[in-house]
Amino acid sequence: MTHANPDAYAHSPSMLDDEERAIREVVREFAVDELRPGAREADETETFPEEAWDKLAALDMTGLTVPEAYGGFDADRSTYAVVNEELAYGHLAVATALSVHCLATSCIANFGSEAVRDEWLPEMVDGRPVGAFCLSEPGAGSNPAEMTTTAERDGDEYVLNGEKQWITNGERAGVYIVFAKTDPADDGSITQFLVPADFDGVEVGKKEEKLGLRASDTVGMQFSDVRVPDRYRLTEEGKGLSAAFETLTGGRIAIAAQAVGLAQAAFDEAREYAHEREQFDSPIAEIEAVRNKFAEMGTKVQASRLLVREAARQSDAGEDPRLAASMAKFFASESAVEVANEAVQIHGGYGYMSEFDVERLYRDSKITTIYEGTTEIQKTIIARELL
Repeated sequence: MTHANPDAYAHSPSMLDDEERAIREVVREFAVDELRPGAREADETETFPEEAWDKLAALDMTGLTVPEAYGGFDADRSTYAVVNEELAYGHLAVATALSVHCLATSCIANFGSEAVRDEWLPEMVDGRPVGAFCLSEPGAGSNPAEMTTTAERDGDEYVLNGEKQWITNGERAGVYIVFAKTDPADDGSITQFLVPADFDGVEVGKKEEKLGLRASDTVGMQFSDVRVPDRYRLTEEGKGLSAAFETLTGGRIAIAAQAVGLAQAAFDEAREYAHEREQFDSPIAEIEAVRNKFAEMGTKVQASRLLVREAARQSDAGEDPRLAASMAKFFASESAVEVANEAVQIHGGYGYMSEFDVERLYRDSKITTIYEGTTEIQKTIIARELL
């Protein structure tokens, strides 16, 4: 397979520095050699590629958001985005699992006490235990303030009760970051907790059957009278939601980067097919209508990439990246769906067959417009910031 030259836009003001370029090449090679070959089987069997996860850990990628003091990579946001883009180029389910694991390590690194960081981060750097992030609920997706999960204080412990939904890494996780109200009647009492998977009362619910991202385990979680010691409260009472939003801003940059990687993969698959497939005695790449599709697809991919890099740059520069992150998430995710759709169309009937990767890429693309803030939520944030 031929792939687009990642340095085709080397003169862009958002070009990568030498270190970022070197990391990108390592992760791209891993994505192509280790992730892509097994992606179809993992999708069909709905099985997460644990061996690939362990190899990812060997590359130090599972410690991306962990400080160096705990053995982590401590990547800046630009490097983090590059890694997410390249992993999604190989297999979105693996990129998603990593980004959620990194959300969990970020929460522990940013909000945990020194003792808690010492206890959990050195092992999570090596990929085990896997981290999960429990914010959404059956009745509280886009508006987490409506959550019903509670954590009521009882002496030096909190008693956690509630249900979470759409939890990535839920089956695989050894530790959960859980958001709950310390006062059931107060929407402003949401607090963040660390909950080990082996605590009594922690139960993994049924695994969801999904349109795409089928190799990623997505489950519901039940917390029934789980006794959480005060030391595992990561934020002050009532500060959990603002902490979640702070963490999710970076997460949105990562998901936007993943959308770019998936779109690039779909573009490359379509381009290779267009050069090989002949109709009317010539490759379909010479048909004007097809060429126009590639012009539009390529522009959307690169515009998405530049939006992601700008959002990452702002984050690294200490600027407020909320507007840029939402713009990147909105545009890149919607563009990924459009590019994957056109890639299927260029393949014609073959694009509808599961033996061609564009079929899976098309199904996987849709989730990028939904998780970590839907397109509609991103538009709401964008409009609020602009107006």
